[in-house]
Amino acid sequence: MEKLGVALVGAGFMGRRHLLGYAALRRAGYERIDVAAIVDLDAGTANARADEAEELLGTRPRVYTDLGAMLAMDGNVGAVDIVTDPRTHHTIAVDAIRAGRDVICEKPLALTVRTGAQMVTEAERAGRVLATAENYRRGGSNRLARAVIDSGVLGDLFLFREVRIGGDDGVILSPWRHMKRSGSIGLDMPIHYADIVEYLLGPVELVWGRGFIAEPVRHPADGGEPIAPDGEDSLVAAMTTTSGVDVHLAYIPSGRGIGYGERVLHGRNGSLQIPPDRSDGDIVLHLADGTRRGQEVAAFLGDRFQLDPVTAAVLGPDGTGGKGAPWGDVDAGHLAVELADFADAVLDGRPPEVDGAGGLRALAVVHAAFESGLLGRAVHVDEVLTGAVHAYQDDIDAQFETEVEA
Repeated sequence: MEKLGVALVGAGFMGRRHLLGYAALRRAGYERIDVAAIVDLDAGTANARADEAEELLGTRPRVYTDLGAMLAMDGNVGAVDIVTDPRTHHTIAVDAIRAGRDVICEKPLALTVRTGAQMVTEAERAGRVLATAENYRRGGSNRLARAVIDSGVLGDLFLFREVRIGGDDGVILSPWRHMKRSGSIGLDMPIHYADIVEYLLGPVELVWGRGFIAEPVRHPADGGEPIAPDGEDSLVAAMTTTSGVDVHLAYIPSGRGIGYGERVLHGRNGSLQIPPDRSDGDIVLHLADGTRRGQEVAAFLGDRFQLDPVTAAVLGPDGTGGKGAPWGDVDAGHLAVELADFADAVLDGRPPEVDGAGGLRALAVVHAAFESGLLGRAVHVDEVLTGAVHAYQDDIDAQFETEVEA
């Protein structure tokens, strides 16, 4: 069987999660991809992850602390899986593409549309696959929701609401996720939801919104020194898709005692409630003839809904991981599906489900909200994609130019 050798570039928090995704594929019998190498600036971190890979996958990947050396020396690596912090996504991807490798890159594809577009252009010029690692859409509930929409049973669609509100003043994952120039959580998380909107409803055309800092001081879980974020931790926006659906998006990880979330679609003939991502909640379809939940919805659709074999193998017949499944296993299953899709795209000569252009669009949708907040007007996503509107991103791009000069 033809296999794709991959170098995992970045061996930290997300690197470990991706490694568990590869392990989930191995357990499910999918053998078209191998972790051939691990690259990290920290040799100790890289070796620790290589040891874990040997335990999970049966073979120990080669370890590198220099990306250029790996690209120049390792002929068994046909692709790279980028799981570093977003500041380095575009430079790593461009170097890998120019060295003849295909690329899958964690979201956000890049920090700015300008640097993301560079990645897309390089991949197109070289004829290489560039995939964006978007995992939320891979779950069974979102797949089933898409099938409901495609079936037309909801009739004309009016409104989609994506709301995630509630939290505290703790650091979310890591301090750098609260800084604008390293990819704030207000960019990182809404990109997931922008991708879900476009997956379910098609391209977003117009955005009116803003980003803001809800918690001016964040406290690390270990009791260390508090940080003062300069990057948005929250975003609210009203959007319109090219298909004419209005979208309300709110992501605010703040508000003591409040925990509220929904993903709801309203149409002329009924409504659809979609459970949180990577959860065992049931999708709920409300129509005039009654309410259907979970597998009742799948049965109602019949042949109009079918999971692909890899998703069914790693996440079970309903694609959720099963009732009560450990969150880590469910997360690994979602990542496994996107990694298998990437390998199949490379080996079979087809586009990945979420290519570089798809990742760039999700990035542009979120930046359109930030740009709208600065301009005080609605912003067309195309204005952001073409670079006609860019003020919010200018200091980030200037940072990259300074680094190149240095």
